[in-house]
Amino acid sequence: MQRTERPLAGLIVVDLMNGSLAAIGRTLAELGAEVVLVETASSARPGAEDRRRQIEFAVGNVGKQSVVVDLDTPRGRASLDALIARADILIEDASPAAEVQLDLNDIRDRYQTLTVLSVSDFGRDNVFSGYQATDPVLHALSSELARSGIKGRIPLLPPGQLAYATAATQATFAVLLAYYNRLRTGWGDWLDFSALDGVSQALDPGFGIGGSATQGGRPSDMPRDRPPRGQLYPIIDCADGKVRICVLSPRQWQSLHRLMGSPEAFADPAFGNTKVRRESEALNEAIAAHFATMTRKELEIAGETFGVPIGAVLSLEEAVVTEHMQARETLTTVADGFGGTIQLTNGALEINGVRMGPPKHVSARGADSVKIGGKPLGAHRQGPKPGKRPLEGIRVLDLGVIVVGAEQGRLLADYGADVIKVEAKAFPDGGRQTLNGEPLSMGFAAGHRNKRSLGLNLKSEEGRKLFLRLAEKADVILSNFKAGTLESLGLGYDVVSQINPEIIMVDSSAFGPTGPWSRRMGYGPLVRANAGLTDLWRYPDDPESYSDSVTIYPDHTAARVGVVAILAMLIARLGHGRGGRVSIAQAEIMLNQMSEQIALVGEGLPLEPADAPWGVFPCKGDDEWCVITVRNDADWQALNAVTGWSKVLGDTRLATREGRHVHREHIEAALRQWLADKTPHEAMAILQQAGVPAAAMFRVHDLMEQFYFGQRSFLRSETHPHIPGSYLVERHSIVSHDLAEPPMGAAPLMGQHTTEVVRDWLRLTGAETDRLVAAGVLEPIEQPVAAE
Repeated sequence: MQRTERPLAGLIVVDLMNGSLAAIGRTLAELGAEVVLVETASSARPGAEDRRRQIEFAVGNVGKQSVVVDLDTPRGRASLDALIARADILIEDASPAAEVQLDLNDIRDRYQTLTVLSVSDFGRDNVFSGYQATDPVLHALSSELARSGIKGRIPLLPPGQLAYATAATQATFAVLLAYYNRLRTGWGDWLDFSALDGVSQALDPGFGIGGSATQGGRPSDMPRDRPPRGQLYPIIDCADGKVRICVLSPRQWQSLHRLMGSPEAFADPAFGNTKVRRESEALNEAIAAHFATMTRKELEIAGETFGVPIGAVLSLEEAVVTEHMQARETLTTVADGFGGTIQLTNGALEINGVRMGPPKHVSARGADSVKIGGKPLGAHRQGPKPGKRPLEGIRVLDLGVIVVGAEQGRLLADYGADVIKVEAKAFPDGGRQTLNGEPLSMGFAAGHRNKRSLGLNLKSEEGRKLFLRLAEKADVILSNFKAGTLESLGLGYDVVSQINPEIIMVDSSAFGPTGPWSRRMGYGPLVRANAGLTDLWRYPDDPESYSDSVTIYPDHTAARVGVVAILAMLIARLGHGRGGRVSIAQAEIMLNQMSEQIALVGEGLPLEPADAPWGVFPCKGDDEWCVITVRNDADWQALNAVTGWSKVLGDTRLATREGRHVHREHIEAALRQWLADKTPHEAMAILQQAGVPAAAMFRVHDLMEQFYFGQRSFLRSETHPHIPGSYLVERHSIVSHDLAEPPMGAAPLMGQHTTEVVRDWLRLTGAETDRLVAAGVLEPIEQPVAAE
């Protein structure tokens, strides 16, 4: 692939989506696809009086072509059918209120190579299918809301549109997976995508792998209430603002002790224990006093010098103009399609050093006479009816660690790739930590299922050479180290691509491979602080209430961004036979998923809810809550009708969005009174039946009991020989007509498959393997006792 080419060039997508999930098509367009946005003659784009909705439309549809069809006429219906006939992918709005209603059974019968992605808030044919969602509704039903906020306080809605943004990333991964399967088999697929499924998988999955600080725990293991204030990653005042520290290990504490001038009062080795430090009032006062004399930048420099993870807490406005973001050209300006411009993030990843940012304009309504020339990419390969997983035959060397590393490889392994987790005893994956020294945790088992493990010492010259021999046989190499790590080992893309031009290498880091911050330590809490997200994740009435300490966002969604890029590169490779390098910066993924907020801030518009009431409200029961979100006048009228608020309805001050914002407290008081004798489930059912987006707040343990998740076959029970009993995990990535369900391969112990892998990949003899083991190059398993 030439450096300026985009991997999905030539792919044709017909896009019927609007709203927050329009980001699916936008991502495909950024990767080079020709995405045709179909607008109906009876629809209209937002007017100048609603700049917020104009920005939402522009953010979701930048880079797409626009055609207008009149579905009330035979000619218009024929035009839409002609577009679908030439498409590789059809993105269908499957919501009950969708403007375009399609007979997909007929379409699939006529176009059997078409990949169809049906997108809705809750999927087809289940108890929630007629409901409506907003970002807060998805947070409530996915259990994210139950973990957001501070112990003893009301649950706190996460900022921005993180639920829909992460769901869109999951959908993009799923549709490219199905399309790659079509290229290898010649047969299309029909995917039933639910935004609730997507956010439950890609934001903070309750039954997935957790961060290293959890020592193998999962969100499902957390207590019922929110976490205590500042429990894990303290935020400390300094001379010009605040910084966050992420001191977890004894070594990091020793570094902080030196940064403070090695005070004798805290020289006791007992301070190497996190609990001791947290409970020492004298130590915390000393840290605060030392930091108070230094600026954020001075503290970050000191952190880099001494090896202490420290990050400035920046506002979103500050984050986007830092020297690092400017050096990496993280933002770009595009024409918004309404006669103005907006500032957006310049894509979420780089391929061969080129940012996969959006084209520079939003097409005017109906501006494009679409010229679809040549054969679609689907013409590259034709094969038998599918019966295997789409990635069978793909070989992956997985150097990834913690969550991003786990999930990238796991998603590929689930769908057939032979994923080899390469690890060494001297530098164990932090994800392998367990609370009481068990061989394996449920979190690790969930994040590494279906992989094999190779113990290999890359610090030895013979180990490096052996890795290069493996790389020559591989299709994909995954890593998420600090920038420059693989290059320092002599294993960078420039070296590997010389021996294997088809290799696709993916590096994921906190801040990207270039720029002033590229070598910073990549702890998620620090990245969130530097990217402006921590500053937004607070209660409006409490400036010290930072509430992002439990989330591990964006790790799970960053893994999916990486796999989206891998699939795009594999699709391109079918045509030209060349690989390439993908680089991902977690900070830029966050900013990319806050594109709408960045555009609003850029125009001086407030980051406020769409309307009122909009929030979390108490219901009958102990710590039971319901989300209620009024989006517009129609929702307001429906809320009044179902609650019987004739006096409230008659108040002309509340007839407009602006009036409802001003008198929010009056409305919320009436709403709390109405909810007082209703359980969250009762309130949700009443309001949703009236057309008002509302949701009961589910906790993680509720998910396994909810009829919706059972109808979607969302979870399944698995076992592991080194974990007592069974545990719940994600069943599959998407509801599909044709994709096979992931197998139940147990996550590996360290080095478990070492001998097997070098035999399968390199045909090493037993004698040669024994020699490499004796030399400390190969590190096979030291078998623990299986659990009973």
